[in-house]
Amino acid sequence: MPAPIASLAQSLHDVVVANRILAHQGVVDAYGHVSVRHPFHPDRYLLSRSRSPELVEQADILEFMLDGTPVASDAPAPYVERHIHGAVYERRPDIHAVVHSHAIDVLPFTIGDIPLQPVIHVASDMGLEIPVWDIRDRFGDTNLLVSNIAQGRDLAACLAGHRVVLMRGHGFTVAGRTIVDVVKAAVYLPQNARVLKEALLMGARVKALNAGEIAVRDRVDPWSPQMQRAWEYWALRAGVKPWLDGA
Repeated sequence: MPAPIASLAQSLHDVVVANRILAHQGVVDAYGHVSVRHPFHPDRYLLSRSRSPELVEQADILEFMLDGTPVASDAPAPYVERHIHGAVYERRPDIHAVVHSHAIDVLPFTIGDIPLQPVIHVASDMGLEIPVWDIRDRFGDTNLLVSNIAQGRDLAACLAGHRVVLMRGHGFTVAGRTIVDVVKAAVYLPQNARVLKEALLMGARVKALNAGEIAVRDRVDPWSPQMQRAWEYWALRAGVKPWLDGA
């Protein structure tokens, strides 16, 4: 298992790997994105230009200020919803990676009154409670995209100290301690939603994970072998190297 390396080169590589993994796992399609906080400038983050995740390469990764402004004056077109990432990093100094997805399996829990609960052990990263953010509550009729920093900050306020926030009729955003951590959470969140829906359709009385179980699982080191083996597996299946040569 390679040790975590606080280098810009590794961070850029990790963003590419994360994009490819999430695309291969069906968490994102033509839309959706993943970022990491800059390893040397905590007031910046690394995120691809506006490009579909499966196609992202290292040359596509841009640096942004927390308000969504590209550091480079000649930067290509960015994602409209980059403000999700900057606002989360601004509010949560403990967070170092963010994923935004529109995964279909999660969407029913964004529009109804049945809460999304953690019911499978691999999805414990989602936490005991998941808030639902509705852009209409504060901003009225919109296209449901987080297209400015005010909307991003309102979303981040709803996320608060949680790991996941659902977005009404839109998708979800996950915050993580590391990029490995956040990718794992994003991969298993839709799977958890699918299992929960199947149990509910069976008419089952659902027994969710409790706070104690989640707390125990949350103590797992995100750089432990059990976490790294998932990153390696997912990356190789997506056709990319999980780590830089020599890392």
